[in-house]
Amino acid sequence: MVLNRVNLEIELGKTVAIVGPSGVGKSVLLKLIMGILIPDEGEILIGGKNITEARSEAAKNEIRGLLGVLFQSAALFDSLTVYENVAFPLTERAGIGRRRSAKEVHQEVTKMLESLSLTEYATNYPEEISIGIRKRVGMARSLITEPKVLLFDEPNTGLDPLVGQEVYDLIRLCRERFGYTGVVISHELPEVFQVSDRVAMLLNGSFIADGTPEELLKSSNSAVQQFLNGRIDGPIKIQ
Repeated sequence: MVLNRVNLEIELGKTVAIVGPSGVGKSVLLKLIMGILIPDEGEILIGGKNITEARSEAAKNEIRGLLGVLFQSAALFDSLTVYENVAFPLTERAGIGRRRSAKEVHQEVTKMLESLSLTEYATNYPEEISIGIRKRVGMARSLITEPKVLLFDEPNTGLDPLVGQEVYDLIRLCRERFGYTGVVISHELPEVFQVSDRVAMLLNGSFIADGTPEELLKSSNSAVQQFLNGRIDGPIKIQ
């Protein structure tokens, strides 16, 4: 059992970081929220809609229309330009969001590119831009459908410190500008704290801590302190 009766409620407009060592179920939780996996029991409500009760892909897609996702690698389509990647959710993902005319798509994509300072890269392909810009394009594509909730899957894993900080600055800027509710899956501590209102730590299938970044830093839980300080010795065993 990867997750065991986890319970988490996220306040509208706030960002929660889900942290923990590798293999504790962070990515599984993200897939459950997206409706890719179905829990054995319990329910997942997104904007009051129960995605666990949605049996058809059409029903799931309707709820997924409330979600945006920034994947770890940005997951851009190599064969599409920056403009085409950002436009993709509006033109190709049937069932997610309202249908738009070609003119509306162009206006919305152009506005989004301008908002995230991407206009000059509109005709470039992913291989022609830096990883930092690719992350920015991924964010633009996530935001183009005006999601209520934005999911971040290890947003700065594998990035050098400067690019990693650029990604966190982008997350903070976009939340202020677009006002989404955020869920950040990460094991980057304490860096992720700067974009988090709350932090919940997963271990052995359950949340062992849940509070503000300041509360986690002061936690008396030995597993939390071991993880925060990157120590080998402690209750968390390296597999």
